[in-house]
Amino acid sequence: MRAATGQERSGRTPHYGSTRQETHADIMAKAVCTLYGDDATVYGTLVITQAHEDAKSVITGELSGLAPGKHALHVNAFGDAQGGVFNPFGKNHGGPEDEERRVGSLGNVEVGEDGSAKVHVEDKLVKLIGPHSIIGRSLVVHEGEDDLGKGGHELSLQNGNAGAIKARGVVGISS
Repeated sequence: MRAATGQERSGRTPHYGSTRQETHADIMAKAVCTLYGDDATVYGTLVITQAHEDAKSVITGELSGLAPGKHALHVNAFGDAQGGVFNPFGKNHGGPEDEERRVGSLGNVEVGEDGSAKVHVEDKLVKLIGPHSIIGRSLVVHEGEDDLGKGGHELSLQNGNAGAIKARGVVGISS
């Protein structure tokens, strides 16, 4: 007699990127992303948590070394910050509250006069658990403001016409 596999016991198919632990009633996934800019003056750490597969993800942390004002925050498709804004459903770029938006469209962070920003984003589409997990993908901060797909520029529906990437980091599983 052989032992049942995890899939046979749970009746679910495991998903790439899943950090779900069956041993706790209070299931939670946690990831971290350390971001750095090419010139090493822009940096920060963001922590992403998700209570269960259907829950919103919460992204919190701090960024430093950016120019004051609004800066776009996106999840890009690949860990090397390539592939554009993560878009598994084939949508146009939009704001975080828009029905028509890419999973990785997280809006803007407000940077103070001292060049730092406290980040707190709650998002229903960003997932750590399930088939569209952002683990292994990248979080990026752009030099400019995200126009949320409403700017009329040819890049508005791609990345909010937010300009070059100022900092990037890979989303990885955290303890």
